[in-house]
Amino acid sequence: MSVYPFSLTTIDGKPAPLSAFEGKVLLLVNVASACGYTPQYAGLQTLHEKYASKGLVVLGLPCNDFGAQEPGSEEEIQTFCTTNYSVTFPLFSKVGVKKNPHPLYAYLQGEKGAVEWNFTKFLIGRDGKVLEKFSSAVKPESKELISAIEGALG
Repeated sequence: MSVYPFSLTTIDGKPAPLSAFEGKVLLLVNVASACGYTPQYAGLQTLHEKYASKGLVVLGLPCNDFGAQEPGSEEEIQTFCTTNYSVTFPLFSKVGVKKNPHPLYAYLQGEKGAVEWNFTKFLIGRDGKVLEKFSSAVKPESKELISAIEGALG
């Protein structure tokens, strides 16, 4: 199976089937605006800028399941990300990860184990299959993550 059968909703309310990203390398991240890891938005944006032309798409999926650290509305989240981190990668409507998980997260966790906290990263290959899961502590600029992204990009 792959992530392509799943669909999300963009942060501005439009349907977003993951099949639209077929052939791309995806980095799915459950994000939160009031977390100790929130500064990782800057590194995620850097990855997006550096590797988008090679086929990487960073996807930010806000989640309020861990420490209630994403309490805002979609509009507030988008404003926060744009104002504080100049985020231009795709952001989506809030998803459940731990409590009432979105079907995508049920699948991801079934493949690679439970998400423990905000800013857990799932690397998805061009074929839509889950390659690796990285914990919150793995920063976007870490050699470990960059090496895996570059490997997936070919």
